[in-house]
Parts: sequence; structure tokens; C-alpha cells
Amino acid sequence: MKIRMQSIFAVLCCTGLLASTAVAQNYSLNWYKVAGGGATSTGGVYSVSGTIGQHDASPSLTGGSDSVTGGFWALYAVQTSGAPTLFVIKSGNNAVLYWSASATGYQLERKADLANPGSWTAVVPSPVLLSGFNYVTNPIVGGNNFYRLHHP
Repeated sequence: MKIRMQSIFAVLCCTGLLASTAVAQNYSLNWYKVAGGGATSTGGVYSVSGTIGQHDASPSLTGGSDSVTGGFWALYAVQTSGAPTLFVIKSGNNAVLYWSASATGYQLERKADLANPGSWTAVVPSPVLLSGFNYVTNPIVGGNNFYRLHHP
């Protein structure tokens, strides 16, 4: 029993010595951002795909009553009322755009800035039909790239 009490006393003394030599630490909160993940949300005629974080990577983009605040993404499919859903994915240095082939008479158009309503230009080449979808591969131009389907 005497040895056990001496052991407990020795442990308490060592703990007290360690506690008395502890010094206050400097703490710092560094700036970090969450920039990963993502999802697509669809409702009615609108579909929005996004990634978490980096809200300050680009200025807000507005057109009509809609506004998008971007991050790393630079490819946007602008859904035109009554038009088929336009999908866009990045493949290397290209944008691959596709839509249902059952919708006829639509022209794929591109622009770099939604603030200028008259600057849409036709995208070439013509779409390729594959498995019920029209596909167009378009080189990505620096900055934002907005695409839409327009029925002339």
C-alpha cells in the first residue's frame, strides 16, 4: 500500500511540474475556403448546376430577372423558354453541348457577356446526331462562355 501511495504521489508531482511549465500559446485562424463538391437542382424550366465555395472568384452575372454568382465554372447553359434542355460539360479544352434531337429548328448560340443582349453568335459546326441527342463540341474561349438554343 505504501508503494502504491508513493507512486500516486510521484505521478501527481510530475503532473504538477508539467502544468506549471505550460506557457500560453498563440492561436491563429487562417483563411480557408470550401471548394469542392457540387450538384444539380431542377425545377420547372430551370436547371442549375453548381459547386460549393469560391463565391468571390468572379463577379455576379445578370440577365433579365436572373442572376448567377460564379466561381470556377466558366461554362453556362442558358435555358430559353420553350426550348429543349441544353446540357454542357467540359472535356479537356472543349465544351460539349447536347440537347434532345426530337426538338427541331433550334440554333446553338454563344456569347461571353449577358449584359449585352445583342451579342449572341451562332456556334459552328452543325450538331452531330448520336443516340437521340444533338452534340456540338466547341473550343472553350477564355472568360465566361454562355450557350443557348434559339429558334429563329
